[in-house]
Amino acid sequence: MAKLDISVKQIAREALPRLIDNLVFPNLIYKENIDGGAAKQGDTVSVRCPVKLTASEFDQSSGISAQNMQNDTIDVKLDHLATVDMQVGAIEAACDFDSVVRMFIEPAAAALAEKINAEGLSLYKDIPTFAGTAGTTPDGLDDLAEASYALDTQKVPAGMRCAVWNPLAASKLKQVPSIVNAEKCGSSSALRTGAIGKVFGIENYMSQAVCDHKTSFSGTLALKSDVTDSREVVFNLTGSGELQHGDIIKIGEKTYAVKSAAVSGSSVTVEFTTPVTASSSDKVEVIGSHTANLVFHPDAFAFITRPLQAPAGVESYVTTYNGVALRVVRGYDMKYKREILSMDVLYAFKTIYPELAARYLG
Repeated sequence: MAKLDISVKQIAREALPRLIDNLVFPNLIYKENIDGGAAKQGDTVSVRCPVKLTASEFDQSSGISAQNMQNDTIDVKLDHLATVDMQVGAIEAACDFDSVVRMFIEPAAAALAEKINAEGLSLYKDIPTFAGTAGTTPDGLDDLAEASYALDTQKVPAGMRCAVWNPLAASKLKQVPSIVNAEKCGSSSALRTGAIGKVFGIENYMSQAVCDHKTSFSGTLALKSDVTDSREVVFNLTGSGELQHGDIIKIGEKTYAVKSAAVSGSSVTVEFTTPVTASSSDKVEVIGSHTANLVFHPDAFAFITRPLQAPAGVESYVTTYNGVALRVVRGYDMKYKREILSMDVLYAFKTIYPELAARYLG
């Protein structure tokens, strides 16, 4: 068998650009420039948030009022470690470097990206605002307009808006006549590349990792009492089923996302991701199962990676680029007496400003 004469440095430098190319959601949201030393899974790091400022009228008599930017940080636990591992013998069989790229590096980068995309898009659970209809696939310009309107009503900045649709919705939207006939006004990219592109101020993308949210609750809820600016709310419960993280509850005209719920007899105590203010007379509705397409401004979410520590006694290399860190390690498995090549990424996702995003139900 031919010996693998390729360094982990070469593999890492070839793999990272391919990983970044395969990422969808992380490339659309806030990524902090990597600084500091190596980290390990479970570490908590302090991340600088995108600055959120407000404008005010200048008062000549009192002067300016400077806004504090020192506390715009959040603590994020690096709780995800995505890894792809392969026996070196299988890679050695490829012999030349181009074959190694094709047989290992490209599939490994794609597999890492698939896992990272899926975990990032699961942040939909933190987003209470929605548009569209549960169980109905978006398929027209009216859906794209409604997605834009959902962000408009939340005063989301008009620049840099994005949407990520599941494959079925993306397929339907690509068939919208106004998009297909765009060549009449100078662009035929929808036909040539299958791209939806920018419509109504939103850049549209497709990802197979868009989540399907399953709601098991089938009962009815009623507020036990008036609520003022509280994340914990008690409801009278009729019927069966459990509320779970990510369920949407509409109270009156406002919507809230469930973080957790605990049933006690004929009542249920729900913790929401955002504070609730409502009257006991408000109608309460649990939104059904749906595909959780996302429309958002990049500052709604953050993707954080850190370089992994180099393990002792083995060949390893860590490379970083564009807010992503990747480690490649070549080691020896004593138990099974075989060489292993490992490619891994340490990362976390965090919802920063949920008010800058909305779900579009499908």
